[in-house]
Amino acid sequence: MALTDRLSVPDLLRLPHLPGLPGLPNLPALPRPHYRVSHVKDIPVVMPDGVKLLTDRYVPVGVKSPPTILVRTPYGRRGVTGAINGYPFAYFGYQIVVQSVRGTFGSGGEFDPLNEQVDGLATVEWLKRQPWFNGAFGTYGPSYLGHTQWAVASRSGPEHKAMALSVTASQFRDAIYIGGSFALESTLGWVSVTSKIENPLELLRMRRRTTRAIRAGLPLEELDAFTTGGNVPFFQELLTGHGLAENPFWDGRVHTSAICADLPAAAMVGGWYDVFLPWMIKDYLAMRECGQQPQLTIGPWWHADPRHGLVAVRESLNWFRAHLKGDRRGLREHPVRLFITGAGEWREFEDWPVPGMKIRRWHLHAGRGFRTGTPRACAPDRYRYDPADPTPAYGGPTLLGLSRPVDQRPAERRPDVLVFTSEELKADLELIGPVGAELFVRSSRPHTDFIVRLCDVAPDGTSKNVCEGGLRLSEHNAPPDGEGVRRIDLELWPIGHRFKKGHRLRVHVSSGAYPKIASNPGTGEPIGSARKAVAAEQEVFHDPERPSALLLPVV
Repeated sequence: MALTDRLSVPDLLRLPHLPGLPGLPNLPALPRPHYRVSHVKDIPVVMPDGVKLLTDRYVPVGVKSPPTILVRTPYGRRGVTGAINGYPFAYFGYQIVVQSVRGTFGSGGEFDPLNEQVDGLATVEWLKRQPWFNGAFGTYGPSYLGHTQWAVASRSGPEHKAMALSVTASQFRDAIYIGGSFALESTLGWVSVTSKIENPLELLRMRRRTTRAIRAGLPLEELDAFTTGGNVPFFQELLTGHGLAENPFWDGRVHTSAICADLPAAAMVGGWYDVFLPWMIKDYLAMRECGQQPQLTIGPWWHADPRHGLVAVRESLNWFRAHLKGDRRGLREHPVRLFITGAGEWREFEDWPVPGMKIRRWHLHAGRGFRTGTPRACAPDRYRYDPADPTPAYGGPTLLGLSRPVDQRPAERRPDVLVFTSEELKADLELIGPVGAELFVRSSRPHTDFIVRLCDVAPDGTSKNVCEGGLRLSEHNAPPDGEGVRRIDLELWPIGHRFKKGHRLRVHVSSGAYPKIASNPGTGEPIGSARKAVAAEQEVFHDPERPSALLLPVV
């Protein structure tokens, strides 16, 4: 083993807090690193089918029998990605095992996205047989690295003591098919980038070509070739209707059913604008229902936001110290820590949903009003959605882009967006919890989408998105009544936000959020091959018999 001085802990890890970067909690300073680190490269770990996966081991010098943290990643074992993937933990007395998953960065076989259970469990068994293994290990990582943790969590044995998960969930299927729609921008962007991940010079080109592909107006099944130069099998698989929960494609790729197993202790870090937040929270709720005690942190972050990485490292050090070394002094008093946007402050709670939260109905009203109270009799509001000119998305959760709140006034000027606005608030209003919408709608097409967005309108007129959600309709869901009206229920992203006195709440109802969500052609054709597009005439009802409303978590 050769010592290397090239591995240095990022300066950010040493800072007690960063007041210049909003959304970072004032956490105690990390201890100064105590150890130099040795690095063993390219250890071949043999899988059951004979394929060898390359694995690096980072070891704190002078530590007798340190606990192990396992990281499995498609993004590389060293350099910047290695730092993101957890090797700085070695400076604090843990040995880190970082493995490149099948078909990436020198590991044999072909990359088969999300199909990580067999290789992951084989790696765990290899780990337990090593002479340097001390009998306890944890797992770490964000996003796909979190998925590789979930892939083994229920079958990894009692030696697996802790998971540190961030911006991830036990299954990605429902984030790929948001409300039944196809998450085009995130999915195409990811398959394009990962197809060239080992060539950094190609990555920027892939991002540009992805943007051009989305604007090209081609059938979805041609976009991966337009971007990468050839068909990407995983992308093509996703276009063939694999959103159905019972589809065997997801066997071994969805791990929600494992949540009530004897899981390792789990610490979770998410972001209000992260693409996976709703499903991370569902994981948390399922674990709590099964009697487990996970820890949950949610900040004002999006998926590619580096701030959540800093917090995840800090939180994970305390978590691993407690569960791998038996020292619980660093654990916080309350398991749920939330950053309340609009208020700009962190709060801790005993659970999610937070104590004292009550769901209140705020109705859409005639004259494009939004308030509590039963709406009066009135005609529905109408708009026309044209798939050839899809309603664009401004901000909102996406995988690789900048997803912070942005001014929505350009969207609000479009004729295909209905806008409902409250009166100015007489006092602060805090919403912390799940958000839903109940709409009564009628469409000229059996196949169409409805998107709902909640915004915060400042006194100067700036209207910024807070949360959103959508639902894709077909002839098989939300059957119409005798007048063709359908009652639909939508889940929006969870919220932790203060609407300040003098601000107003605003709701958008539309039928598109392009390119975040693939445009619905209105024909019912398969999403990959659809070429024909038909406009939809949409109606939204808000009267006493059909009281469309948002369900808001008032604290």
